[in-house]
Amino acid sequence: MNLISSSTFSLALKFYTVLRPLSPPSTFPSLRSRVSALPPPHTRSMNTSAVASMPSSSSGSDAAKKPGDLLVQYVVLRRDLIDEWPLGSTVTQGCHAAVAAIWNHRDRIDTAAYLSASNLDSMNKVTLEVKGESQIRNLAEKLTAEGIEHKLWIEQPENIPTCLATRPYPKSFIASYFKKIKLCK
Repeated sequence: MNLISSSTFSLALKFYTVLRPLSPPSTFPSLRSRVSALPPPHTRSMNTSAVASMPSSSSGSDAAKKPGDLLVQYVVLRRDLIDEWPLGSTVTQGCHAAVAAIWNHRDRIDTAAYLSASNLDSMNKVTLEVKGESQIRNLAEKLTAEGIEHKLWIEQPENIPTCLATRPYPKSFIASYFKKIKLCK
């Protein structure tokens, strides 16, 4: 038994004919051209409360970059997790934090420059380690107090702080905040 009547089928065919694309898919713009046509993220409008809540310190805005100064992103892992977890899981935590820090601060000039096509093959990251949870929480509090924009990655559903990453900053500006923290080995 046919559940669709011929009149319903005819109507559906007319509907499809009207709505289908008139040109073959090969003539549609590519995803790249559609994305590149979007306005840059920093042109988004902000309401007054969002502007008022932004940090007023110079570190909250893009830091002054000296000529020849590298843009760098700092990633801080927990040594206790490096020793206890599989390597892949630990690396993944660092990736989560780094990507989240970049995404959260994508409207910053330094972040855009760090992600630019001319810098894509020469990104600079410094990977450091702290002993455990209390040290990574203390570091996050210190950076917040100083106005350094970062992301403390909290693994869910366990609610464990696993990694911290800054947004990209000029190295001459950001390095002093991490000089007492050792390189991850």
